[in-house]
Amino acid sequence: MRVGRLTKPHGLKGGVKLELFTDNPELRFTPGAVFHLQVPEESPWFGRTITMRELRWFNESPVGFFQELPDRTAVEGIVRAILWIDEQAVAEGEEDNAWYDHQLVGLDVVREAEDGASHVKLGTVAEVQHFPAQDLLVVTTDGGTVLVPFVEAIVPSVDIEAGIVRVTPPAGLFEELADDAAEDPAITAGETDADTEIDGAEVGDADRNGPAA
Repeated sequence: MRVGRLTKPHGLKGGVKLELFTDNPELRFTPGAVFHLQVPEESPWFGRTITMRELRWFNESPVGFFQELPDRTAVEGIVRAILWIDEQAVAEGEEDNAWYDHQLVGLDVVREAEDGASHVKLGTVAEVQHFPAQDLLVVTTDGGTVLVPFVEAIVPSVDIEAGIVRVTPPAGLFEELADDAAEDPAITAGETDADTEIDGAEVGDADRNGPAA
């Protein structure tokens, strides 16, 4: 599970500012916590881990200190790395709303039916895309693909055991695809055929008249 990103050095003693991807940094960024690094393969940090020494707050911004980063020079070589924790750490933690991508892919996306007692399936999670501002669920539907912001206001709950993601989508997020799919293909085909016949008639008249003098 992604829990943060190293953004830029802070001071000269190995501090690094953090962008947090967790609602509970005090739980995830405890002394001794080990983080796997997501960095390019050519980075000297590829395949390595770093260990939390201390988490501090400066002007309401989180700053981390790690055992492997003793000074500013070391930090400058690792900025922009994404921090991950393993599944065991997630299971042992107490944080809600924390899942690996592979746990979400394949789940049915549903919303509450009008009767309030059942659910309507909208599609299936095909992928999870990660961005600095927010994550997106890529949902495949009968009408195409929908990008759903993975925020609590739109995705209030995930039930891994039941295999469903409950959503409360804003108006138009899924309806536009449904409207497109509801178009009558016969009418569209008829209009196309009519246009073709008219174009053909015009071409035929031109052929019969021969080239202009």
